[in-house]
Amino acid sequence: MVSENVLLQSYNTFGIPAMSRYFASFDSEAALLALLDEPRVKGLPRMILGGGSNILFTQDFDGLMLKNEIKGMKVVDEDNDHVYVKAGAGENWHGFVQYCLAADMAGLENLSLIPGNVGASPMQNIGAYGVEIKDTFHSLEALHLADRRVVTFTNNDCAFGYRESVFKKQYRNQFAILNVTYRLNKTPRFNTSYGAINEELERMGIKELSIQAISQAVINIRTSKLPDPAKIGNAGSFFKNPSIDAAKYEALKAAFPQIVAYPLADGHFKLAAGWLIEQCGWKGYREGDAGVHAKQALVLVNYGHAKGSEIYALSQRVVDSVQEKFGVELEREVNIV
Repeated sequence: MVSENVLLQSYNTFGIPAMSRYFASFDSEAALLALLDEPRVKGLPRMILGGGSNILFTQDFDGLMLKNEIKGMKVVDEDNDHVYVKAGAGENWHGFVQYCLAADMAGLENLSLIPGNVGASPMQNIGAYGVEIKDTFHSLEALHLADRRVVTFTNNDCAFGYRESVFKKQYRNQFAILNVTYRLNKTPRFNTSYGAINEELERMGIKELSIQAISQAVINIRTSKLPDPAKIGNAGSFFKNPSIDAAKYEALKAAFPQIVAYPLADGHFKLAAGWLIEQCGWKGYREGDAGVHAKQALVLVNYGHAKGSEIYALSQRVVDSVQEKFGVELEREVNIV
């Protein structure tokens, strides 16, 4: 059923009270096809909405907002080393991770507690603590909204990059992801080298490493550093960590010896955007109800009644200050509408 003039405040983790001219949810391919044929919305812009955890509404949406609620999780295949698990795009991501952990299927433990739904995982190539979706992604099925055909995308087809895929660039707003299949490991390959995971495992008193222990360590770290969207509106990391060449890195290192950077395989260096923002004095900054989180400068927050345009304006001031101080351009990770 298509509803008119729907408030989107409860459908986005920033809690922005934008309106959508039309709104409907779907729980199957057939239901989505029926909505696309609804006479009232013919020719209007359409947008697929998942968990609303990576979006900032700066204005109302004059079109049809389609909420993906396709559910279901099941093992669809296995071989000697791997288990292939398919999940509906509308499943909660952390719930899906917990489902895999309960069955001892390894590979997603470092991605625990990331907000959002399964469908966004390949779209964003979500990543945390040294792991990205491309490491476990097998395939997905998506409906092309214009010609109504279902297309299967493999790992190569998705052209994964750092927080990037074909769905954010050339196929933006052209597909609705229906389901995603992951290739998980029967024998775990523990990844504890990134961030404070080892430190947290020690603090937890873990003697025997397991995917469940790593997951809990990640949950503990994320909970201590990042605001809960149910309490303070936010979309997690607002900016990507920028990549620079070696010459630029050496120049910055000479000027700022404490700069936080990670070498990449191609010879470039990835800078910690949170560190750059903090050095510009933004950590804990607040203007009205728009602010920069006090514990993690990478996270912009809505303390209650901020408009999306106010949060966006704050993000632009952050971008400008980092550019001025370091000569580095920050790119927004969050989708702006």
